[in-house]
Amino acid sequence: MTLLILGIIGVIILYLIATYNKFVSIKTQITASIQEIGNQLKRQADLIPNLTASVKGYIKHEKDIFKAITDARKQAIEAVGGNGNDAQSLIDASTKLEKALAPIRVTLESTPELKADAPTQKLMDELRDTADKTMYARRTLIDLTQNYNELIVKIPSNFIAMIFGFKQEPGLKMAETEAATSVSAEETKSPKVEL
Repeated sequence: MTLLILGIIGVIILYLIATYNKFVSIKTQITASIQEIGNQLKRQADLIPNLTASVKGYIKHEKDIFKAITDARKQAIEAVGGNGNDAQSLIDASTKLEKALAPIRVTLESTPELKADAPTQKLMDELRDTADKTMYARRTLIDLTQNYNELIVKIPSNFIAMIFGFKQEPGLKMAETEAATSVSAEETKSPKVEL
């Protein structure tokens, strides 16, 4: 009988240790994912001066574009340099930076000389690659946060979360833009196929 009781206590202790370690592991992965978002944001901010220098001659009249890019880059650097573990400030800075770069992308697409310029194209490819890596890090963060929060509310791991003080992660709040939420009449039309 005492062996049975000791066995049950041993299983409970092993479960407690395994679940605690799972919480710690996911929490560490969440922190690493946030740091990766910051790393990619910093890389993007570092590429911007070279890109703006290469396109400046083509859009001299658009001083507002360069001011918006400079402001967005400054916010990105502050977000990375400040509290590097604040995911929301990193995401907000990344979103602002992407919006600020949109006019430059349009200019690149509409200007054949720039489109053919190898250094400018390389910079754009690097920015695109960095944006893809940032999106992957965001997706990873969202998945990890979901797993962590599910573990906190599921029985019996929620008891361990209460005992050791694990709290839910807030996750990311994505800004809803008008462009993302509105649908044009053209988008709702059925496609016509002629054979």
